Amino acid sequence: MMVLSWPDGCPRFPGAAGWLTFAIALAAGCAFPVAAGGAERTAFKVCADANYLPWSNDRQEGFENHIASLLAEQLGLPVEYTWFPQRMGFIRNTLRARGDDGVYRCDVVMGLPDGFELAITTDPYYRSTYALVFVEGRGLDSVRSASDLQKLDASQRNSLRFGLAERNPGTLWLAEHGMLSRLTKAYASQHGDPNVRPGQLEQEDLLAGDIDLTFMWGPIAGHFLRSNPDVPIRVIPVESQAGLQMHFGISIGVRFGEQDWKAQLQALLDANADSIEAILREHAVPLVDAEGRLL
Repeated sequence: MMVLSWPDGCPRFPGAAGWLTFAIALAAGCAFPVAAGGAERTAFKVCADANYLPWSNDRQEGFENHIASLLAEQLGLPVEYTWFPQRMGFIRNTLRARGDDGVYRCDVVMGLPDGFELAITTDPYYRSTYALVFVEGRGLDSVRSASDLQKLDASQRNSLRFGLAERNPGTLWLAEHGMLSRLTKAYASQHGDPNVRPGQLEQEDLLAGDIDLTFMWGPIAGHFLRSNPDVPIRVIPVESQAGLQMHFGISIGVRFGEQDWKAQLQALLDANADSIEAILREHAVPLVDAEGRLL
């Protein structure tokens, strides 16, 4: 969306709803973003992983790259990236790190769990859920929901091979439905090689037929589907149930103490919600509401 400038030098958004939302949220005379220490921001500085599709990469092909570009355009700022692998120490080496000039290296993390303990977060700008994923044509075509697995005959159900990453709530789903013995392969949630993308090993094993099914976080499942257009991949979003949460909200994170910056970002997210949703849907991200119901 185009950014307009009025005589006072403050950016305005086309359409009354856009700039009014922005102005009210800022509750200040001018909408120019201000960096820590009071200096005017010269760039929209993003902390990100250079090999972390579907979220980000150094070719800016991820949906977080696209959303960052949208927000930066609204602010009339160029996007700059500080790259660091999404591993232990990511926040310390990006959002909290200063360069030799004493200036923070980057100012926003585009995708953090709502309420993340190492930053302050905006309201979730999207919510997604885990999805059951398998390749069609291998005996599971009758499965249209996760509960359909219970309807398979006992011999087929007892021969299923699930592969799941650590801390995947799909493990709890299997236990809840008496199928934990069908978990035949486990994967590390963070691979030691930063060149291995989230979900990559599960995807390779699914395509090779080494496992039959997995539960994937929604954005990963959507990327898997988009990346393999010639393979009949079925992605079935799974709704949460009592005692078993499958959906989670994702927010933008900033440093503690930067409440004004958080408010600016929140206003931008609110004013651009439709454009952000369009980006997410383009990337086949399953979207749910606050209660976990599919949108």
